[in-house]
Amino acid sequence: MAWPRAARSAPGSWGRDLHGLLWPDEIRDPATAAPATVPLDDDEVDEALALVDAMTRDDLTGQEFTDHYTEALHEVIEAKQKGDRLPEATTPDVRPGQLVDLMTALQESVDKAQAARGEGEADVREPPAKKTANAPSGKQVSSGKARPRA
Repeated sequence: MAWPRAARSAPGSWGRDLHGLLWPDEIRDPATAAPATVPLDDDEVDEALALVDAMTRDDLTGQEFTDHYTEALHEVIEAKQKGDRLPEATTPDVRPGQLVDLMTALQESVDKAQAARGEGEADVREPPAKKTANAPSGKQVSSGKARPRA
């Protein structure tokens, strides 16, 4: 037996969408969904406030807070309005760095971990050879057919 269901029809991306509505007894009280309060010590609150104060900056000016994209976009818009040639795109500064061979770094990490555990080189054994179906095993296998008795 199908229960009656309240629904709402609304415009959607491919025509009309039908949204199922909940009955009043199906709706949870929002107070039960709130997380439980956690007791905090005064020291924890003081540390949190000190961390927020340490990470807060009063002055948000400087090179690290400059919006270079918006400045470049304004230059392009102004050049197009005047009919001038578009400004050349600047190449980002390449930060000098050390290229790392990931496989070498991984092998060094594995070697250090093995040395810390007191392990040496891992023993690598060859897996046993697989038997083939045609190889004689020394046992006679019946074909499943009964032979007539003589």
